Amino acid sequence: MAAAGTYALIIVLAAVAGWLGVLLLRSRRRHRVAIEERGWLLERERQSAARAAVEAERARIARELHDIVSHNVSLMVVQASAAREVLATMPGEAETALQAVEGAGRAAMTELRHLLGLLAPSPDGEDDDPPEADLSPSPGLSGLSTLIDRLAFAGLPAEVRISGEQRSLPPGVDATAYRIVQEALTNALKHAAAGAKAEVTIRYAERYLRVEVVNTGPSVLREGDGAVTSADDGAGRGLLGLRERVAVYGGDLDARRRLGGGYRVRARIPLERP
Repeated sequence: MAAAGTYALIIVLAAVAGWLGVLLLRSRRRHRVAIEERGWLLERERQSAARAAVEAERARIARELHDIVSHNVSLMVVQASAAREVLATMPGEAETALQAVEGAGRAAMTELRHLLGLLAPSPDGEDDDPPEADLSPSPGLSGLSTLIDRLAFAGLPAEVRISGEQRSLPPGVDATAYRIVQEALTNALKHAAAGAKAEVTIRYAERYLRVEVVNTGPSVLREGDGAVTSADDGAGRGLLGLRERVAVYGGDLDARRRLGGGYRVRARIPLERP
């Protein structure tokens, strides 16, 4: 009787052990499947993040190339046209305009070399540019006076007003502010009527940097029917790129025609507390 009970107990224990073993195997299988699925999801997220990073970098490069090429080529076209008009009658003025074309071309090449050097540095770490080449960081507001002088020489005089306590800005914000002014003035030079002028306002507030560029021009009020055209938001590639630049820092940019005439570009970029 006791032996029969012992055998029954052994059978029960064996059955329980087998059942537990099956549960353990199933649990391990489920755990392995979960790990594989998690790894697949992580890999998918990694690939998605990598694609997003590549797209963001392409967009950044496109913006930089647009800013560099559009500004300098616009200056070159304006000065070359001026040189052609006075070549026969005023050779001295024509030579000055051609020198401006050469300067804009050299500036474009320098900025392009700098950009390409950042994207694809030499494998041996040596720079192919000559020692005298200017490989300084991206331009900032410290280079605003040079920009204004170049555009004034090209035919667009601009007045600069700076208010608030000037202070050092983060490099990205500094470059973005410069590009806003550059793009707005370049567009004004290309599209504004003869005799147009521009005003640039840089305001250092406690928590924001405000940048505004306004140029004069004909009123958007139509003559005859008294209708008013709608204010056109800037939709060009350059202005779209500026909006993206400003949005990176949590700011906003508005670009539109003014009812009184001309065009206005206004941006507000948040800053950390000084």
